[in-house]
Amino acid sequence: MEKRRLGTDVEVSAVGLGCMGMSQSYGPSPDRQEMISLIRTSVEPGVTFFDTAEVYGPFVNEELVGEALFPFRGDVVIATKFGFRIDSEGRQVGLSSRPEHVKQVADASLQRLRVPAIDLFYQHRVDVDVPIEDVAGAVKELIQEGKVKHFGLSEAAPGTIRRAHAVQPVTAVQSEYSLWTRTPEVEVLPTLEELGIGFVPFSPLGKGFLTGKIDASTTFDSSDIRTTIPRFTSEARRANQTLVELLGEIAARKNATPAQIALAWLLAQKPWIVPIPGTRRLERLEENIGAATVDLTPDDLHDIESAASKITVEGARYPEHLERLTGR
Repeated sequence: MEKRRLGTDVEVSAVGLGCMGMSQSYGPSPDRQEMISLIRTSVEPGVTFFDTAEVYGPFVNEELVGEALFPFRGDVVIATKFGFRIDSEGRQVGLSSRPEHVKQVADASLQRLRVPAIDLFYQHRVDVDVPIEDVAGAVKELIQEGKVKHFGLSEAAPGTIRRAHAVQPVTAVQSEYSLWTRTPEVEVLPTLEELGIGFVPFSPLGKGFLTGKIDASTTFDSSDIRTTIPRFTSEARRANQTLVELLGEIAARKNATPAQIALAWLLAQKPWIVPIPGTRRLERLEENIGAATVDLTPDDLHDIESAASKITVEGARYPEHLERLTGR
């Protein structure tokens, strides 16, 4: 697979693998051994970039990724995240990016991931109670100690990115970005281009909606996060179907799938963008990897842009309490 560069010196596959859904958020968790097998299978065709976090599960997703990728240590890049407080019963109880907490999380993540150093350590959400300079300083110390290799931010605003980058160079910023969530284009992407920082879009397939496999009649398990997201009400799904139809039209022209067009569109935006679609199924993994070979011409991109500009996406991407944690 084609390689791309995040920051100055982190080379990864053009399409990575988001592992969160293997442990939470999308209904009952699948068989653990099947997920280990799926992760290992992804390495053969060239996936080298894997995304997890301590809060996924919590903890069990890091353990899953650590076990799955142990045979490939040194050949892959594993990103994980800090920034949430988790109580003794495994519940999120707010944010914490206090330097001492960041260091405690790093030590625990190293053990779960079975690695000598964390390749990319993101602040999961900006903690307004802790100056970002202190957070960046803590990660800088972890880098100096050899426990972390690179620093990242997730869902951060341009001002926060600049302040952090001045203390410890930021290698990558991760935020939601796709044809139905284009907010990063306004200020974040220009900031990253100026500073030489890579961008990692999560939910590049709109939590499955842009694959064309979901419509207004689709039902979700009660434990599925999409039951809480305004953009996934049946009314919003019905209204947003126009965007999926657009992807289908381009896909038919390119002998591809809507999901592949959605990912190829992201890849075509900047050479330093690396999407991390998640999946639990081998056929979807193969489909997502195949997006890296879909060549969208300038005419294709113009057609997509022209049509997409006429579509208004209905519904917020998060419930209000989660939306407040983004763009800070």
